[in-house]
Amino acid sequence: MATITNPILTGFNPDPSICRVGEDYYIAVSTFEWFPGVGIYHSKDLKNWRLASRPLNRVSQLNMMGNPDSGGVWAPQISYADGQFYLIYSDVKVTDGNWKDVTNYLVTCDTIDGEWSEPIFMNQSGFDPSLFHDEDGKKWFVNMVWDHRVGHHNFYGIVLQEYDHSQQKLVGKKEIIFEGTDVKLTEAPHLYKINGYYYLLTAEGGTKYDHHATIARSKNINGPYEVHPENPLISSFYSPRNPLQKAGHASIVQTHTDEWFLVHLTGRPLPREGQPLLDPRGYCPLGRETAIQRLEWKNDWPYVVGGNEPSLEIEGPNIPEVKWDPDYPEKDDFDSETLNPHFQTLRVPLGEEIVNLKDNPGHLRIHGRGSLTSKFTQSYVARRWQHFNFRAETKVAFRPDTFQQSAGLVNYYNTENWNSLHISWHEEKGRILEIMTCDNFEFAMPLQGQEIVIPEDVEYVYMRSDVQTSTYKYSYSFDGENWTEIPLTFESYKLSDDYIRGGGFFTGAFVGMRCQDTSGENLHADFDYFVYKPEEE
Repeated sequence: MATITNPILTGFNPDPSICRVGEDYYIAVSTFEWFPGVGIYHSKDLKNWRLASRPLNRVSQLNMMGNPDSGGVWAPQISYADGQFYLIYSDVKVTDGNWKDVTNYLVTCDTIDGEWSEPIFMNQSGFDPSLFHDEDGKKWFVNMVWDHRVGHHNFYGIVLQEYDHSQQKLVGKKEIIFEGTDVKLTEAPHLYKINGYYYLLTAEGGTKYDHHATIARSKNINGPYEVHPENPLISSFYSPRNPLQKAGHASIVQTHTDEWFLVHLTGRPLPREGQPLLDPRGYCPLGRETAIQRLEWKNDWPYVVGGNEPSLEIEGPNIPEVKWDPDYPEKDDFDSETLNPHFQTLRVPLGEEIVNLKDNPGHLRIHGRGSLTSKFTQSYVARRWQHFNFRAETKVAFRPDTFQQSAGLVNYYNTENWNSLHISWHEEKGRILEIMTCDNFEFAMPLQGQEIVIPEDVEYVYMRSDVQTSTYKYSYSFDGENWTEIPLTFESYKLSDDYIRGGGFFTGAFVGMRCQDTSGENLHADFDYFVYKPEEE
């Protein structure tokens, strides 16, 4: 039995839903406004995981043009029945004010990495939908119901309705089967049938530091549901010194070796020496991650081994370890025909007229489109921060002739929080390197008047971002050998859910390549490679 160290999916990989097919294990996670939608990871041993699929890869399945920050795909759920995979997901269009406008869909596929079906409309009454396949062949759909009425608690309860797969629609009576505990904010329902009981696993308390996973059971799928005598099943709320915070939003699996495990959301705050422990509890630029715990059963109730808080290390299942080759190269030279699936874009796919690997072989060509504040078409190709210490590096050729054109390296949280080192143009200086920052929608250009002039004979500019836990810096080179660090320090915590103004944000920090052209000329930049190199932690 191998020891498993948490988290198992580092960086922004929240809301895990786990499913077993034979001796294969799959976890689906939320992607919010990032496209393609949903990440599905594959493991043979619950320890070693690789990114196997991004199933929502067509606009006909997911069109998030104009979606708000942290809208889009919330809490997908994966299951397997009748020889095929079922994936349930939400597309959240409105997050502000009294409403959460959301549509819930189902797609299916015979294989995890095949072409998933066109979406089947399910309902719109609330988010976190889930599908349960009962032993008698019936299928049941659950989701939380959103109550927009003034003076009402927004989380109305968990609704159950039958799904008829032959008609491809929900049928029969809708019934609220669970209203949650006094922790409230009851969401993320998953149904299981084990030893004659129906178990309803939900998340409560919101997805920040108050997060809980609550479990209840009933002999009847319609309830009434009795809550676990020692609820919550897991939470970090009562354990502020635990390095795995925000524990909740969980999913259960039984292994083919007849062992039980729980995967759950977690967050790892930055170190905060000298700061108060409890309020605020800190900042998690790596976003909400996925961890795993071992379960044991007593009196037909599941318990997390070691108590109802997360453990950094657990004893893995009695399965031989199966390691994968890395699913992301330390240096991507852009020599393949398709982009590595760890790269994503915002809200919509960027067609070949915007981003392609063909026009200049060995390069990622990006044509400039809208600004980093746009919720429509941004030419930004990025990947998650997945380590507290890492280097990102790229090499770019770009010849702008107006200040409206820029291209370079961007660290990004959402449209209101990012910073960019880029090539642009200045009336007197010609091609320059400059920095722009956006901090809760306050803009600054800290090199203004001291922009770095790019020599006329330089074709490629090399750019680096070095993240050292709580801070990061930018460097540049004109020859790839002699590097100059720009004397500005940026704070990692400002690219975290916990910092963003207004609250209700759910993603994580990204780093990547961007080309912008607000003149409408669609000028392109050529990126020769992209490095993401973790450092020892």
